[in-house]
Amino acid sequence: MKKLSLILSLLLLGFMHAQSIKYGVTANFHQSSIVKVHDYSKGAFGGGIGIFADFALVPNDIYDSAWLYFEPQLEFNTLGENTKSPKQEKQSYHNNYIGLPLYLKYFMKNHGYKSDIYFLLGPRLEFLVSEKRSGPPADFESQEQKINSFGYGISFGVGVKINEKLDANIRFDRGFSKIYPDYTRDATYNRMLAIGINYYIGETN
Repeated sequence: MKKLSLILSLLLLGFMHAQSIKYGVTANFHQSSIVKVHDYSKGAFGGGIGIFADFALVPNDIYDSAWLYFEPQLEFNTLGENTKSPKQEKQSYHNNYIGLPLYLKYFMKNHGYKSDIYFLLGPRLEFLVSEKRSGPPADFESQEQKINSFGYGISFGVGVKINEKLDANIRFDRGFSKIYPDYTRDATYNRMLAIGINYYIGETN
């Protein structure tokens, strides 16, 4: 939690010194899985909700004309996976995270005009807030007792501006940190494919 508090403090400091901030709420529907850990795994469907802000990184003399933004998000996501034991018994691994994607948001341009299509790319930090598992023990259950509370990875996607208040996007998150630190058979990490929307509430100057 100390890492999360430090990051939020730095973001808040940036908010205070920004000349203009567009902000709103974000939500997504996704499928996630824990890679290279369970033999008969299937992705679990889940959802996420959070807040975001857009900081223009290029001159913005005309309203909403900037084509490059810094977009931090703070979100709650349900991650994990569903799987089966060698005897085809159902198992589930549901982990809830506070996520912090830090995007560069680039709008395509056409003859100097800003397009409605944009791309997202940036690191993603995640903090485990709860875990729940059910079903019979996995083959390597003794190596899955300890789970890391902090993780990191990358997130990228593409989106489209629908109107002044709403845009939609599709994104893929790929973790680089190990979920189960004691697991010896292979590296384990989170991944997620999501469809999301951003709804703009307002703007400060």
